[in-house]
Amino acid sequence: MPINYEVINPNTDVATTKTLLHEVIPLTGTIVSGTYGTFPDDDNVKNYSHGMFQSVYDYPYLSSSANHIFDLTIGYDESSGFSGSANTQNAKKINMYNQFSQVLLGYTGSANTVRLFESDLELDGANQMKETFFVNLSRLLTKDEIKKGSVSITLGTASYGSPFGGTVTYTDANATNNAGTLNTVGGDYGVLLDTSNNLTGGIVFYQAGVMVLTASAFSGAFGLPTDFYDGLTLADVMTGSAISASADAFRHRLQNLQFNNTTEINSTVYFCRASHNKFNYSNNPTYLSSSAIRVKNQNRDNPPVSYITTIGLYNSQNELLAVAKLSEPLRKDPTNELTLRVRLDY
Repeated sequence: MPINYEVINPNTDVATTKTLLHEVIPLTGTIVSGTYGTFPDDDNVKNYSHGMFQSVYDYPYLSSSANHIFDLTIGYDESSGFSGSANTQNAKKINMYNQFSQVLLGYTGSANTVRLFESDLELDGANQMKETFFVNLSRLLTKDEIKKGSVSITLGTASYGSPFGGTVTYTDANATNNAGTLNTVGGDYGVLLDTSNNLTGGIVFYQAGVMVLTASAFSGAFGLPTDFYDGLTLADVMTGSAISASADAFRHRLQNLQFNNTTEINSTVYFCRASHNKFNYSNNPTYLSSSAIRVKNQNRDNPPVSYITTIGLYNSQNELLAVAKLSEPLRKDPTNELTLRVRLDY
């Protein structure tokens, strides 16, 4: 318990701040299609027995050094023209669409009817996206959220053998903190646009870290490639192939994905004030020599001097809660006053 202390006034001596830190996250196509192993059986890509999604890592996933980047899956609404009981994994594809829609958009007026994804900010039943690719980004990369206006994704639109002979780039350039987004149960989302060709590629949910891309996002300015994946059209892939094959097709055509993540740091700042007539003496036993203050050099007329090295924050019960160390001792005597700023981040 301190012998001398100064009470902190919560009205004048305490302030709270919020700082947003951003980090650029570039995910190039070489990471997700062919960096380790032979495409599509890359060692950094993991498929599961349930077959509902595919996970992509930045390194062979069996390695302890591997970091999870994102998960890939596809889905369509049961009212889609792609839906059909004879389709491969038809029920799972419908379930994936419904699950993402339920979590990110919620229900319509009917408790059993989920909203359909739309390529605008209206949620009015128009411009629906019924056949979609889902990119579920890792929290390791997105942190607290994706920064609005920072997303860019480039997709290959040419034939399977040379997918990047033609490309299309979608961005959320129209999204800011004040405009160009819509708030839903899954957080804010913005529209991904190819402004040069006036095309909509999908939407991105910033807090959830999920990108929902319409199947027509691969059309570019010249329509969907007929050889979308290994001789198959996009419709063939989504209806006649497993979800893992559709994820392979997506990876094969992903040239670049980039965004800025956001880390929110909340801080409480305590202003610790030492007035001119306080804290001029030290409680350290070595401060005295034979009951005389050492720093006065045996001259009683010399003013007392102390050096502040540490600040302790106590609660109302005089229990020590936090300790702050100064980078160097600060001289304190009756001729000066000090205000020391202590910041706690959380």
